[in-house]
Amino acid sequence: MVVIGAGIIGLAAAWWLQRLGHAVVLVDPAPHGPQPEGSGSSAALGVLMGEVFHRSSGRAWRLRQQSLRLWEQWRAELALAGQPVPHRPGLLLLAADAQELARLEALALSRQALGLAMELWQQPALEALRPALPHGALAGLFSPRDGQLDPLAAMAAFRHDGQTRGLELRADRVEALERRNDCWHVSLQGGAGLEAPWVLVAAGLASPALLAPLGHERPLEPVLGQAAELEIGPELAAAWPASVVWRGINLVPRPQRRLWLGATLEPGLSADPARWSALRQLEGAAPEWLAQARVQRHWQGLRARPAGRPAPLLEQLEPGLLLLSGHYRNGVLLAPASAAWAADVIATGNGSLTCR
Repeated sequence: MVVIGAGIIGLAAAWWLQRLGHAVVLVDPAPHGPQPEGSGSSAALGVLMGEVFHRSSGRAWRLRQQSLRLWEQWRAELALAGQPVPHRPGLLLLAADAQELARLEALALSRQALGLAMELWQQPALEALRPALPHGALAGLFSPRDGQLDPLAAMAAFRHDGQTRGLELRADRVEALERRNDCWHVSLQGGAGLEAPWVLVAAGLASPALLAPLGHERPLEPVLGQAAELEIGPELAAAWPASVVWRGINLVPRPQRRLWLGATLEPGLSADPARWSALRQLEGAAPEWLAQARVQRHWQGLRARPAGRPAPLLEQLEPGLLLLSGHYRNGVLLAPASAAWAADVIATGNGSLTCR
């Protein structure tokens, strides 16, 4: 089978299918290393918001719960294979106003009713944390099973372990898909072609252009996000109990006195300097230590948001053709559940081609 796209979704699907015993070819212009600057996967911060999701039922909730379980399983398997993925458990959501506080209080009660471990920390507990949290935090909801993992390390682990199991990485660009004689033909820019009974399209914003000639309109909108890595003082090391979310902004402690800060939500392809300034200052709530931190790296990436459809797009479009795209801000979180969905569809054999 052929997987198109070597972002976190394509790599997870290719690795999982190869591990299940399938022969997989992963096609991407840059399959052997990090995705190009500006891609969604390279810009991801890896925050896993599963149990603090605002809903407690439906497809999105089920996918998040499945992914949390699978990430725990997959990290253990990758570690045994010598490919550990750095992971920081726990997530602390802060309330910046009375409305947000009421939402977190209700969320805590609903999760506790489901038997999930979740704690509401009042302001005195937040004030005791060092370094200081953003100005104006009224309370915080601590979710121990959510957290953050390093997306680039996860992608490298999928790539390396997959190759040891026979995963083939093809550095090329897919130009067209066509059904021929009960088989999918994948035309490559370099002039070669691949044939397979199953094709998985996980090419992010490039997916619609491959599908439209087949009559499948799945428009995706680019949403730009700016993020940065900051150098901070030694007071942050091992101080916070988890990554922190403030007004939708993630603050992720990193090794060697670093902090990831991000990300903005900007329509289109061009970064807005004013959005970056607001992010850098936490919209006026940055504590002194954060305002003084030095920017080591500032980048941006494009996330694919489905137009008129809920994210993500997990669909069997026709026999042997699967779409895994449009994960928007949750690509890292939902990568395992997306891969498992594809594996389940393939395992049933419904609608598969024979390539005879």
